[in-house]
Amino acid sequence: MTEERELSTPVQPVSAAKAVADRLIAAIAVGDYSAGERLPAERDLADMLAVSRVTVRAALADLREAGYVEIRRGRTGGSFVRQDWGERTATAVRNLLGADWAQLEQLFDLRRLIESLIARTAAERHTLEDDAAIIGALQRYEEARDGVAARSADVELHRNIAVAAHNPLLADLSRQLLAQVSLGITHEPFTPALREMALPQHRALVNAVTGSDPDTAARIAGEHFRITEHALRHAVGKASD
Repeated sequence: MTEERELSTPVQPVSAAKAVADRLIAAIAVGDYSAGERLPAERDLADMLAVSRVTVRAALADLREAGYVEIRRGRTGGSFVRQDWGERTATAVRNLLGADWAQLEQLFDLRRLIESLIARTAAERHTLEDDAAIIGALQRYEEARDGVAARSADVELHRNIAVAAHNPLLADLSRQLLAQVSLGITHEPFTPALREMALPQHRALVNAVTGSDPDTAARIAGEHFRITEHALRHAVGKASD
């Protein structure tokens, strides 16, 4: 009985911690977090990934040992990304993304349909208050000096467009689809190259929504949400080489 307890006790936390570590490795690979960037705090990661802080702490220790992050102490400390592609990355990406790629393709398609509908509806129903919030978020995205600020402004922009559709169920569905296509991370991937693709689309989308042009808003939204697909496809392709 003692032997069974000793063998079984550590399996669950170790397995959960490795699963979280692999998910973060894949998230780093697709651009959710970049080299030199601080990961969210333990509590935020635990909430985001629906696991305990103990599990997150063990996962971060695993990432540190594997060379993916470094731990810095002090008021501005935390877990900082050291590299975006390491020895375990290809396996993590293949297991988390490649294995369920057919389902991801369906989610990509569904997301484009829903986000196009949201943009179209926002262009039809927006108010002056909505316009101010949308334009303000776009300005913050344009002025963002780093990935953290850009991701925050990106989330705010698309949330404000969803709010302008004046249907909370659509906004909730948008958030759910983001979580499903982004490994549970609550924002889109970000790299300088992806930002160059996103910025003109953001401007055109905002102009279409605030300018009451539903057809253009729907078309641009459908194109815009291919950017996350591009990041995931690139990572899966690299992992398969």
